[in-house]
Amino acid sequence: MAGEPTPMMQQYLALKAEAEGSLLFYRMGDFFELFFDDAREAAGILDIALTTRGEHGGEPVPMCGVPVHSAEGYLARLIKAGQRVAIAEQVETPDEAKARAKREGKPSSKALVKRDIVRFVTAGTLTEEALLNPRSANMLAALAEVRGTIGIASCDISTGAMVLEECEPEMLGAELARIGASEVVVPEDWEHAPEDAVSHARSTFSSDGGAERLKAIHGVSTLDGFGDFSRAMLAAAGGLVAYLDHVGRGSLPLLLPPMARAQASGMAMDEATRASLEILESSAGGRNGSLIATVDRCSTGAGSRLLAEDLSAPLLDRAAIEDRLALVQFWRDRPIERATLRDALRALPDIGRALGRIVAGRGSPRDLGQVRDGLAEAIRLHDWLEQEQDRPALLDGLLPRLVGHGALVDHLARALIASPPTERSNGGFIAEGYDASLDELREVSGNARRAIAAMEARYRDETGIASLKIKHNGVLGYFIEVPSRHADALMAADSGFTHRQTMKGAVRFNSLSLHEEASRISEAGGHALAAEEAHFEELVAEVSAAREGIAATAAALARIDVAAGNAERAAEGDWARPEISDDTGLAITGGRHPVVEAALAKAGERFVANNCTLGQDDRLWLIGGPNMGGKSTFLRQNALIVLMAQAGSFVPAESARIGLVDRLFSRVGASDNLARGRSTFMVEMVETAAILSQATERSFVILDEVGRGTSTYDGLALAWAVAEAVHSRIECRCLFATHYHELARLAETCPALSLHHVRAREWKGDLVLLHELTEGPADRSYGLAVAKLAGVPEAVVKRASQVLEKLERARSETGGIAAGLGELPLFAAAVQDRQPESTPEQKLAARLNDTDLDALSPREALDLLYELKHDL
Repeated sequence: MAGEPTPMMQQYLALKAEAEGSLLFYRMGDFFELFFDDAREAAGILDIALTTRGEHGGEPVPMCGVPVHSAEGYLARLIKAGQRVAIAEQVETPDEAKARAKREGKPSSKALVKRDIVRFVTAGTLTEEALLNPRSANMLAALAEVRGTIGIASCDISTGAMVLEECEPEMLGAELARIGASEVVVPEDWEHAPEDAVSHARSTFSSDGGAERLKAIHGVSTLDGFGDFSRAMLAAAGGLVAYLDHVGRGSLPLLLPPMARAQASGMAMDEATRASLEILESSAGGRNGSLIATVDRCSTGAGSRLLAEDLSAPLLDRAAIEDRLALVQFWRDRPIERATLRDALRALPDIGRALGRIVAGRGSPRDLGQVRDGLAEAIRLHDWLEQEQDRPALLDGLLPRLVGHGALVDHLARALIASPPTERSNGGFIAEGYDASLDELREVSGNARRAIAAMEARYRDETGIASLKIKHNGVLGYFIEVPSRHADALMAADSGFTHRQTMKGAVRFNSLSLHEEASRISEAGGHALAAEEAHFEELVAEVSAAREGIAATAAALARIDVAAGNAERAAEGDWARPEISDDTGLAITGGRHPVVEAALAKAGERFVANNCTLGQDDRLWLIGGPNMGGKSTFLRQNALIVLMAQAGSFVPAESARIGLVDRLFSRVGASDNLARGRSTFMVEMVETAAILSQATERSFVILDEVGRGTSTYDGLALAWAVAEAVHSRIECRCLFATHYHELARLAETCPALSLHHVRAREWKGDLVLLHELTEGPADRSYGLAVAKLAGVPEAVVKRASQVLEKLERARSETGGIAAGLGELPLFAAAVQDRQPESTPEQKLAARLNDTDLDALSPREALDLLYELKHDL
């Protein structure tokens, strides 16, 4: 490629300029090729060979490629690595390219097949089965701001569900955390843009434009029938549709009529609370160890996706919660019928996602078969469920959505073979008997193939060459092949055979009879493929026209699956149906943490259940006790029980009465966010500030060790003030775990505060953690016992006990603040490592040995402890 780039490279570079920074998959035959920096980037991510192809600008061109037939797996890895990919396909055949070149007066031998970017593959716009997790939704969200209000348009294009909502700027993080979008699109240069958001043309985020696009997509003159949408919502919808139009290069995916979501329709949770409670993802990352991994017993991927949505957005409507609970109860009380239902659901295809691929123009005969089979099973389920007695109202409302597709199912059943293929290019998916003319074409093709087999036998007899064969490939079509030693007999001018190709050890020929039969096969086969393609398009159009009804059926099946799965989990764990009330009480008997209980059960251990009763007279519990005693688990388990109850699930408890919670807050186990310049203490304070500014009297708050990230005096003062604010200003239900024993004095001035602690005992020098919650303040911290349990060297623990004794003597002189008790666990945890004398831990021990503690004033002793801690 010295000098001017070749026509192929010119075409590649022009398409790369259109790729907007995406990796370009450039179709060349059976491969997608990548060049230059794209090749280097992709080769590293995909761990494939990096080669070169010619030169450009005097330098070798880096190159790598992936086979088209297995491209989806490579795409999945690239998207997971945070890449975007532009797909450049051949948009004409070689014959069409030659004809075009001839029309343009160019040599047809040098005609370059035209290519174009047909689609951008991004994290939020995936529909391919191989690229999606069947049990997780794949959300795309667009944001727009109108007069200080932020509109949010979100959709899962794999199923078409679309929701429009709005929020205040300070609530955007919480709303995005609930949606869990894989990709967020914002206007160019928008000041509120989240990290990693994709910018799109600001002009597309127009409320008028958004309304017009939605009306055009759904063929309506007004959106009033879909809901009440604000200007901010419609502006976000406009940006979303424009982005989908852009990445699809003018082809829109499945978009169902939008639904308006009121901000007050569900329990609010901020990002920190969701992370702390590990609802959909554990702190280690991934599904394992999360709440949903522990509770999900759904039989279908669609059910699991809906369960995740339920847990992410618990309800505030008591009647709607009771409807869900009644359906769970219905299946809980019918174990035999539940097992039958779950077996039937388990065999269902994912018709929602199959429909999404069909409408997006990426469907296959297999997708049509999945829609057929899924709708047929829905009809059978309807007929069976309709016979059940005492059906709850929710099930009665779902049953009509399972039917209404009889004609479509019948048509698809007649048109398609039992197990249609994923690829349609080779045909063979239209059933015999559906189209008489297609059957005739297939018969002609079949007869011609039998004629070729007879011709091969005749040629063997006529030539006496037993090894003569008639073969076929994609370049030559049909040809006659004989070993080289027999070629001379067929080379004679009067033999009737025409030489075509000489191979190593073999020679290939043609004949007039073979050419005629091959033409018949090709013509019949081509017509048959064209007929099947036409039928495919007709069936796709018919399914697309019924999209809303099919999507409603898919949603109804998912809701039934969630209820049956929740019933299965309730029976498995002996969970209780919660009672939902409109007051602000909370009464949980024998509550357990579902994730911790499951982990202990695997290890053959028993979870210790505890009660939690919060009412007007004791809505704030101050909980003390040793580290590892179970305080954090107790806090989280009650938050999870509230969340699960309002999501419509039974709960891991003997009984539970839940007063509706409008907002759930968890400040438990904060960690650094160094990327945003925040220390652990700063993160803790930001989260605490959000609680104090957003919680209401109907909220439920769990707080763990507020103020422990700074000095004892500052920390105690902050914890004291936060507890007072929660008690006297917000007046919400709250569980507050702390090591600051001094906070117990709050009970004297806060009448709705009660004291509790997790029990522990020392037995023959060892600490025994009982994990039981009881009334009253903790009698001691057990800091040194925990340090010993953690493996801190005996010499260090012994010396620490001397420091503790000195500090405890200082209590009366420092206003009753036992600073040592608060700091010692941190101190002890820092000295676990047995390293050479030069380590900070050994230096610390040496300094303690050289210090005359009795000569220190109480304040000097406290300062020494802080100084030693910070030295580490």
